Amino acid sequence: MYFSLIFKTIFMYFFIIFVYRLMGKKEVGQLSIVDLIVSILIAELIALSIQEDSKSIFISVVPILVLVGVQMLISYITLKNDKLRYVIDGKPTIIIKNGKLNFTEMSKLRYSLDDLLTQLRLQGVKSIDKVKYAILENNGNLSVFNDNSDYPLPLILDGVIDYNTLKEIKKDYNWLINSLKKKNLEIDEVFYAFYTNNKTFIITRNELL
Repeated sequence: MYFSLIFKTIFMYFFIIFVYRLMGKKEVGQLSIVDLIVSILIAELIALSIQEDSKSIFISVVPILVLVGVQMLISYITLKNDKLRYVIDGKPTIIIKNGKLNFTEMSKLRYSLDDLLTQLRLQGVKSIDKVKYAILENNGNLSVFNDNSDYPLPLILDGVIDYNTLKEIKKDYNWLINSLKKKNLEIDEVFYAFYTNNKTFIITRNELL
């Protein structure tokens, strides 16, 4: 009995290391909703396998591999589909802009003023009016940009235009296309483009090779 328990524990230890390597390198604070759900289910399956001494170890191994396969498939699809990614993972939300709170978005996200003030204090921010931008990320962390910095607004991500950014910076589609033409680029050649300090910065797909 004890030998079986020790064997299962050691096997699961190395098996889970292998599984999380397949899922990709992420810190706990960077886990998406899907990653978190998969992690919880994996933990439950491991506990079931170790506790049930009479049952084969594969009663947990097979479901874990299925979960990892589903997680990898969802990750691949959401990488290519912005709309689905926003549905599953949500999207970063501006909570503070130029020292003013966005109470509408805070209410939608059920993000309280106490939560906001706590995270600001943790980052050494003493006053809301000193914050130029505060962005609530998908993982619940707060990214803060003070008066001396400018938040990089995404224009294009993996060939997809972010029209919200164009509206934010008071530009339009034609302005973006003309900016790309000046650099002899098409939209599908752009992996990432962002706007900050009144300038556009572009990373092409070729630069990633």
